[in-house]
Amino acid sequence: MTVTGKRCSWCGGDTLYQQYHDKEWGVPVHDDNRLFEMLSLEGAQAGLSWITVLKKREHYRSVYDDFDVEKVARYGKRKQNALLKDPGIIRNRLKVAAFTTNAQACLDIKDQHGSFGHYIWQFVNHRPVINTWRTLQQIPSSTKESDAMSKQLKIDGFKFVGTTICYAFMQAVGMVNDHVIDCFRYKPLCKPARRKGK
Repeated sequence: MTVTGKRCSWCGGDTLYQQYHDKEWGVPVHDDNRLFEMLSLEGAQAGLSWITVLKKREHYRSVYDDFDVEKVARYGKRKQNALLKDPGIIRNRLKVAAFTTNAQACLDIKDQHGSFGHYIWQFVNHRPVINTWRTLQQIPSSTKESDAMSKQLKIDGFKFVGTTICYAFMQAVGMVNDHVIDCFRYKPLCKPARRKGK
């Protein structure tokens, strides 16, 4: 991808961060396994920086069967204990357990709604919300949509899904376009979508 303008400043000068910003952040995702991956990784990030998780993502994909929901849902104590010894991931017992709990909840959602993607996109009426932020300081850490998502996910058995985590997830998977308006990625991600409040 050729960069022909400014980037959102949050990705700084780190090449990995810039590639993530340029190619992934804010691009709509509907695939169940990829959505599960991003929700899992956003949960793993809790209390840490996203770049910390991003640098570990390929290893996470390797040891978590590329975030195949059905496989992760079957992880037992032996597998979880092995993961807790792996220095390539964030070795927090509650977070490791949450990956399996959330995979099981995803399967329940798929049984009820046909797909996790259909379920998760309902919180933005199945179309990305386009915001018009001029500065990073204007971007919220949560919204009424992420509040609703967090509340429902918790009811449905998910862990590490507070509203701030949910909003970061929404930004990552393109449910909202939170690129600032002078970022070169803003306009390409504006269609088709609805502006907030419309």
